[in-house]
This record gives sequence, structure tokens and C-alpha cells, in this order.
Amino acid sequence: MKVLLGVTGGIAAYKSLELVRLFVKAGHQVQVVMTAGAKEFIQPLSFQALSGNPVRDQLFDENQEAGMGHIELARWADLVVIAPCSAETVAKLRMGRADDLLMTLCLATDRPMMLAPAMNRLMWSNDATQENIAMLQQRGMEIIAPAEGEQACGEVGAGRMPEPEAIFAQAERYVAEQQKNAQAWAELSPFWRGKHLLITAGPTFEDLDPVRFIGNRSSGKMGFAIAEVAHKLGAQVTLIAGPVVLNSSPDISRVNVRSAQQMFEAVQSRYAKQDVFISAAAVADFRPAKQSIQKIKKTTDQEEMTLQLVKNPDIVAWVAQQENKPFVVGFAAETEDVLSYAQSKLKRKQLDMICANQVGGNLGFESEQNALTLITRDTVEALTASNKKQQALELLKFIASLNPL
Repeated sequence: MKVLLGVTGGIAAYKSLELVRLFVKAGHQVQVVMTAGAKEFIQPLSFQALSGNPVRDQLFDENQEAGMGHIELARWADLVVIAPCSAETVAKLRMGRADDLLMTLCLATDRPMMLAPAMNRLMWSNDATQENIAMLQQRGMEIIAPAEGEQACGEVGAGRMPEPEAIFAQAERYVAEQQKNAQAWAELSPFWRGKHLLITAGPTFEDLDPVRFIGNRSSGKMGFAIAEVAHKLGAQVTLIAGPVVLNSSPDISRVNVRSAQQMFEAVQSRYAKQDVFISAAAVADFRPAKQSIQKIKKTTDQEEMTLQLVKNPDIVAWVAQQENKPFVVGFAAETEDVLSYAQSKLKRKQLDMICANQVGGNLGFESEQNALTLITRDTVEALTASNKKQQALELLKFIASLNPL
């Protein structure tokens, strides 16, 4: 394996020497790129001695492909690891900056990337840093969460760079997973190429008045992940999205809706031309019987308020009952007895397949991770917890194995 190790400014830079040693000892090739800040903490010669390769730190290097060294490095690597990854580097990656060699080659590479953030505990917990990390995860970068403990500044908390042994082990696992995925993509593409998929994602909001609504907690990340992976496999994807703040590929046909009724109408007008319908949206079961035109006021002595709700249409059950229906996949997000509730829903709604997931903790709604259980009338397959794009790939692989189309 060819590892490009980016080292940024921080006292943890000394740990990266041991990381280089571990990679080299395991037979991997390593090239190190240092930022100006990193060189304030450790000398490039140390990395050169351990890696056996010159350390790179200049964007404009006439000795490297006529000054295009960042392109050469970006193509050379099998894996890009940035350890330590400073808060500044995290922010630059999120923005797509290209003001030094490391940032430029990160923009110029299509190789897997792993980040090992290291910074003060308050910098790590800052909302800006967490937003940046979430966006980088959404783009597919692997984040190794910082460890907790005493920091160089004397404070105690999360922010320490993980130990080199942990980074090394995760890097080897990650590359093995990427290689496995590459094979899966090659095998799945012929099946999904040209197929038509209709996917619903996100929550629905049911308005009480102009300023209030009821709805479900759903980020839409699982449905969007399925849409993106299916699109990359060659499928023609239509994505019906509730109110979420997620971007989708411009080649995906996206329909934005707000309420369950709007989502139902969008599905009704499109389902008949589809090969597969995946209902990943968290559709509100009920809506207010009456929507107020004006903001509902409370009186001074009011202690409670009663809302009259009426049932929303069951979108996935309706599609499953149509004569010219596609292959129908539902979702069941549960807090208890996940398997039994999902199997009951599968049978009651006459679905072809259902994806069950436990919500809560670090899984399900608003999380980057999920652990689906894929269920048909004859099969139950539990997926190992992973990021939602990996779950999406496994889901589409499972559908293909059923060969329902």
C-alpha cells in the first residue's frame, strides 16, 4: 500500500514518526507532506530517515514534474492520512482551500482519506469544528475520533491525537474495506445500470399554523446515501425529499416536498415507471385536522391545549397494493423489539422487503452511522454498523442478490 501522510501543526506531530515506522515495518511505502506549522514542531529530516523518501512541503517544486508535484503525489497514493489534523486543516478541507501542497493534493486526489484530528478540547467541541467534521464525513472522509486525556495545554478532555497503533490498525482495515467495496461496485454496476429507482427521504412537516408544525426526527441522510450510491452504480434515480439541508447530485432527479400529502402525490405520479421503490422517509403518521391561517394564541390562564389529528396516507403500503407496483422496500425505525415490529410491518403492508434499524445512541436519526437489518419473508440479514453510504451499498447489494427485476 502507498500511504501519503500529511502532518500538520501541533505538538502531536511527534507521534507521526511512530506512525511512519509502523507503516514501513508492515511493508507499506510512505511519503510525508508537512505543512509550515508542522515544521515548527519537528524536523523533516526525521520523517525522511524513517520513510526513506524526501519530505515534501512546497507547492511549487521545480524538481517534481515541472512544478506539478501535487498531481504526481495525488495519483501516487492508495490512501491519504492526515495525522495530526489540526482544526485549521479541518476547516480548510471543508472549504476546499488550496493554499499549500497538502491542501492542494487533497483537492486533486480521488483516493480514500483518513483524518486523525488533534487539538484543544474546546476547539474540538466547538460548533464550527463539529459542523466541519460532519460535512467531511458526509463527503466520505474517514474520521478517527480524538482520544480523551491530558493535553499539552494542561487541560483534560477529548482532543488528543489517537495513538499511532490505533491509527495504523484502522488504516489497514479501512483500505481492506475500500478494496472490498471496489469489487462490490464492479459486480453491482451491471445489475443497477439503467434501472429506475424512486426513493423517499427525510421527515415530513405537518403545519399547525404559519409558525408551528409537528414532524418526525429525520436528517434524511440514509435516503440520500442510497440515492447517491444507486446513482453512482448507474441507476436512474428520482429522490423525493422532505425538508432537509442536504445536497444531492445534479444528475439525480430531486423533488422537494414538505408534508406527507405532498410526498404521497409525488410518489403517486411517479411510481409506475420505477423498478424499485425505497421508502426511507420518516413520514408523519398524523396531521392536524385543521390548519390555522393565523398563529394560534395562548391565553394567560391556559394550562393545556388539545389537538385533533387525522391519519396521513400510508405511502409505502399504497404502492405495495398497486397491480403495476415496483419492488417495494420499506423502513422501520424502532426503539424496542426492532425485529418483531419490522417483520409485522412487512407482512401487514405486503412489502417485498423491509430495512429495520434501532434508533438511539450513535445510530439512526441524525447520526452518520447506522446498522440495518434487511428482512424479506424468507431472509434476515443484520449488517455491521458502519457509515450510511456503506449501509446503502450493502442494501443495494442485498436487493441485487434477490434478483427481483
